[in-house]
Amino acid sequence: MVKADFGTDFQWGVSSAAFQTEGAWDADGKGPSIWDTFAHRKGKIKRGHCPDITCDFYRRYPEDVAFVKRMHIPNFRFSLSWPRILPNGIGKPNDKGLDFYDRLIDHCLAQGIMPWVTLYHWDLPQALQDRGGWANRDVLSWLSDYAACVAKRYGDRVIHWMVLNEPTVFTGAGYFFGVHAPGLTGLRNFFPAAHHATLAMGEVGRLLRLEIPEASVGSTFSCSSIHPAGSRRKDVAAAKRADTLINRMFIEPLLGMGYPVADLKSLRGIEKYMRAGDDALLPFDFDFIGIQNYTREVVRHSFFVPYLGARIWPAKHRRVQPVTEMGWEVYPEAIYEMIKKFSAYSNIPKIYVTENGAAFPDTLVNGRVSDDQRVQYLQSHIAQVLRAKREGYNVHGYFVWTLTDNFEWSEGYHPRFGLVHVDFDTQLRTLKDSGKWYGQFLSSQ
Repeated sequence: MVKADFGTDFQWGVSSAAFQTEGAWDADGKGPSIWDTFAHRKGKIKRGHCPDITCDFYRRYPEDVAFVKRMHIPNFRFSLSWPRILPNGIGKPNDKGLDFYDRLIDHCLAQGIMPWVTLYHWDLPQALQDRGGWANRDVLSWLSDYAACVAKRYGDRVIHWMVLNEPTVFTGAGYFFGVHAPGLTGLRNFFPAAHHATLAMGEVGRLLRLEIPEASVGSTFSCSSIHPAGSRRKDVAAAKRADTLINRMFIEPLLGMGYPVADLKSLRGIEKYMRAGDDALLPFDFDFIGIQNYTREVVRHSFFVPYLGARIWPAKHRRVQPVTEMGWEVYPEAIYEMIKKFSAYSNIPKIYVTENGAAFPDTLVNGRVSDDQRVQYLQSHIAQVLRAKREGYNVHGYFVWTLTDNFEWSEGYHPRFGLVHVDFDTQLRTLKDSGKWYGQFLSSQ
């Protein structure tokens, strides 16, 4: 397998997120985000890790972009920090925040690297959460104002835009389970947040296309290949319900199919938050969809799980190997299965894999990180992407998660996903063997 097998138009890249890398959490006029607030609460982040500095990308971005160039990566996906640009979420922009992304975008372009910008990667301004956050329908106008601001500022240089990152995760983990910011629980928070996030993708997608007619506009979706634990009818039905929630709930309304309530009746609760005309506002003809896959999930029927009647059978309980530091089964076929699944929707023009990667127990020894497990993970997953492409499925690009080790949300700094190792005490960067391999692969003919 060499890069040329994918053709000349296939897009290769690496992805990151503002909150996980930038640090400088209160520098130069930046306002607090929901993750700043959440992470500063005792017991919310494993081992008490603090994201105030993370990788200090805000000050060290030239060094990190140099690694992107060194690995011959032509596309760099990163997100903008909403509270860095609009400290109160709305109102007067912060000039120093806007200037930072000017410098970052210009520096990428000067290095021959194409910026791919995610508008929202989970760091909602705390000032807007104080007014209800994603559960308040006003979030549509708040996000639109923010999008208009950055589109006007950067639209002359940025072509590729993504509206949201993984709405399933930030609404589910943040507004139902409470394990992510803002730490809310229950369907009364989840359903309005989910509906408003779905509406926002179309609303802001239309705005971006109006502001930047030549833009390529998409949004990204987490997805997991769902397998029943066995052939029992109850397990098969449970897997179908889990697939509906995890893989279909957010994408199908955007494609004009409505929410998949027929296959998961508990989703009917979302209809309480729909207004007249919303059915017409939900669909949007995105230029591309980003899918983000790391593993598969094996699902069993469970009478005791409300609403879903299904539960995940963790890899450790199934005693499968290998697994990552996150406890996720290494199952390369999952990415092929998800490309195939999303390709079955007839009205998605292009699919990009906008995140795929793995955390392993990396160790820096004598200036080297020999992360052979990650090399094997990337090789096997990229091979499955090639399999999908050769079979005619609609995949046009692949982005590794992630550039540098970073702050992995509620897991703190322990899981290391990066192609570049970061010593969080000294901020020393070291290119891992996986980064060297990716660079060699991308420079091959």
